[in-house]
Amino acid sequence: MPADHVMGGVRARYDERVASGALTGDAAQAEAADRLDALAAALAAPQKRSLFGKPPEPVRGIYLWGGVGRGKSMLMDLFFAEAKTASKRRVHFHEFMAEVHERLDVWRKMSEAERKRSPWRVKRAGDDPIAPVAKQVASEAHLLCFDEFQVSQIADAMILGRLFDAVFSYGVTVVATSNRIPDDLYKDGINRQLFLPFIAHLKQRCEVVELASAKDYRLDRLVEAPVWYAPLGEGSRKALDMAWTRLTLGAEPQHCVLTIKGRKLEVAREAAGVARFTFEELCARPLGPLDYLTIAATFHTVILDAIPLLTPDRRNEAARFVALIDALYEARVKLVASAAAEPDRLYPDGDGAFEFQRTASRLHEMRSATYMAEERRVVES
Repeated sequence: MPADHVMGGVRARYDERVASGALTGDAAQAEAADRLDALAAALAAPQKRSLFGKPPEPVRGIYLWGGVGRGKSMLMDLFFAEAKTASKRRVHFHEFMAEVHERLDVWRKMSEAERKRSPWRVKRAGDDPIAPVAKQVASEAHLLCFDEFQVSQIADAMILGRLFDAVFSYGVTVVATSNRIPDDLYKDGINRQLFLPFIAHLKQRCEVVELASAKDYRLDRLVEAPVWYAPLGEGSRKALDMAWTRLTLGAEPQHCVLTIKGRKLEVAREAAGVARFTFEELCARPLGPLDYLTIAATFHTVILDAIPLLTPDRRNEAARFVALIDALYEARVKLVASAAAEPDRLYPDGDGAFEFQRTASRLHEMRSATYMAEERRVVES
């Protein structure tokens, strides 16, 4: 570290975790922490308004990209905690885009009189919802932190350029983590040429920082302990608590809401790309494949508490559990679970037991080192 370097809060918190043994020291992570500290300092500096009272140019953000398990989400969590700015928001990009589409739909359905009364109205916007929604987004946070920035759906790709042109015009700074370099976003997508201006604008507004660590720390943390704990009891509960702490690096759990076709799905506990649910939360409620696909698109790891024996009188819960595992498996989401029995004995008898054998086989495969090492797949929800 240069002699004139002044350590900021992100690097200090990172070094504390290394010293405590919670993290293994990594030069690429330390360098990224320093970059994030420089951004935090720029955000904390007084911002002068431009001529004619226009909002100041936003502080240039950071687009932090690299392979799976390199510590991107962990570093952004540290940055978000340290960033001293008037208003800030950390959100999964998939969740954010679902909210945007919902807001666009609400604006389209408003009458002309309702639009004129709306605090988000924008002169000369007419019935175009992009500008009003961008104004609403910008009013909620001067710093937007996106985890797992990825673009796979044409509906997102076609609005991102105009949406963020407007968001940036309000002085919003963006920080994002991604597994892809910006030039590979929406790769091979339909009408990708229409998306290219957004990539150029993103690189203009964000410093592109590669987290070039050679090691997949997430894989190490997954394979260092079992991922299936049976039977249920105090031991399995403690094991899942330890898995949560290990996989989230002790990050403070957050609450988020996923939007699926206008419906809300509450996620009570998530951190660093890991979500924790009980079996009852996911399989005893009227959820369906689209809900599970959305979970799989949002989180790289799911911790599932207390899977019971699946008897014929719980056939509805069993069917939902099968749909959940199918969604996680197809997306190569990692699963850590506690259960009443091993997969082969979860649904021993009755209607559906034979069909469940396929799910049991998938659960066994999901515990293998080969599956653990596979990268996530994009599955359309």
